[in-house]
Amino acid sequence: MDLADRAVGFLLSFISLSIFAYYTFWVIILSFVDSDHFIHSYFLPQEFAIIIPVFAGVGLLSLLCMFIGYVMLKSKKKSA
Repeated sequence: MDLADRAVGFLLSFISLSIFAYYTFWVIILSFVDSDHFIHSYFLPQEFAIIIPVFAGVGLLSLLCMFIGYVMLKSKKKSA
């Protein structure tokens, strides 16, 4: 395996684990902490814990559908 591939894989793993840890702490742990505690200033309001993943999922699904449609149209033109 090339060193650049290994570095990219490590970076992607680190970013994914960081996002997972942040989201887990935000959703699960902060619900048990008092709302006037200073740690709440580092996180968005709780309603964004649902809004952000929903919009990300809709955007990802839209991009996937557009890609599949593009590939289908391109393959249809090629066979005709």
